[in-house]
Amino acid sequence: MTSVQTLCWVGDSPGGYVEMVEQTLLPLDYELLAVRTVPQMVDAIYRLAVRGAPAIGVAAAYGLMLGVQDAGGESANEVLRRTEDCATTLAAARPTAVNLFWALDRMKARAARDAAAGANGAGIVSGLFEEAHAIYHSDQDTCRRMGDIGADLIADGNTLLTHCNAGALATAGMGTALAPIYRAHEQGKRVAVYADETRPLLQGARITSWELMQAGIDVTLIADTAMARVMSEGRIDAVFVGSDRNARDADVCNKVGTYAVALAAQAHYVPFYVVAPLSTVDPSLDSGELIPIEERPAEEVTCGFGKRTAPEGVRVYNPAFDVTPARLVRGIVTEVGLIEHPTMAKMEAALRAGGVEFQSRPRTTTP
Repeated sequence: MTSVQTLCWVGDSPGGYVEMVEQTLLPLDYELLAVRTVPQMVDAIYRLAVRGAPAIGVAAAYGLMLGVQDAGGESANEVLRRTEDCATTLAAARPTAVNLFWALDRMKARAARDAAAGANGAGIVSGLFEEAHAIYHSDQDTCRRMGDIGADLIADGNTLLTHCNAGALATAGMGTALAPIYRAHEQGKRVAVYADETRPLLQGARITSWELMQAGIDVTLIADTAMARVMSEGRIDAVFVGSDRNARDADVCNKVGTYAVALAAQAHYVPFYVVAPLSTVDPSLDSGELIPIEERPAEEVTCGFGKRTAPEGVRVYNPAFDVTPARLVRGIVTEVGLIEHPTMAKMEAALRAGGVEFQSRPRTTTP
């Protein structure tokens, strides 16, 4: 199992800060970044110093703590106001990863509950500190459970394919899509991985391949465009990917290129699995067509890593994510179990099993 720790809170509150791996420097440099303010956390999330839906959720919770930890001497109403202001600022960092909003909503709800129970400003801050740590530890536990469930889908000698990075560096724990691989490896199964490079920011090349090598797992890096060829050669037994947001109908939004992987997997009869916690499900969206897709700066495509590779003035479309329809998904691994051939009804059943409140309604496809 990898020993990489993506982020953690350092010190007590007040006076604490967040320490995280500066992922933009991998694999050439391993450096730890100290984040001490809300604007610094927004910057870290936006520029992908911290990335991956679960890790972004933890970062958001800790980021809110950075903004209120010195407010213990203020009134309850002032702490609530600061909580709301910090949450609004952090929510603007990235639009697609639902864990960002899930964590902020959970933090705001905790503050409101404590205030309604009569807590003063210091009590509300203390409760927020407790809640942020609970989100952190819950993610670690969730990753482990998904790893155990997903490992049952991996046979000894299997070779898997993954896209982007959904390992320890995308969570507070052992990862989502890579967690079953880590657990299978711990169980003594021989497992190998093909990692898509994941253009344009190469999270697969820079991060997934580095992370798997650190864990001693056999990994082969391929260009994104080689993915279908590798499947056609019979090299892949299954695909494991993560998700940044799942709709209630089990459509999956993940790093751009995932949809193409799913189509190729279907064409070559390769099972396509998504590993994602229930916190990644957005029950307010009944279709993946309604998921907002972040568009990143053109420079990521035209001047990747500081070197221009396209002519000046060329138009660029750079979506960060795409949506894979549920019909292409063999199963979604969650902390409450495997959802095989997922549908809206099965997703809703999983949400109920996980204690997630939502209002069931007919599917619509018009924004």
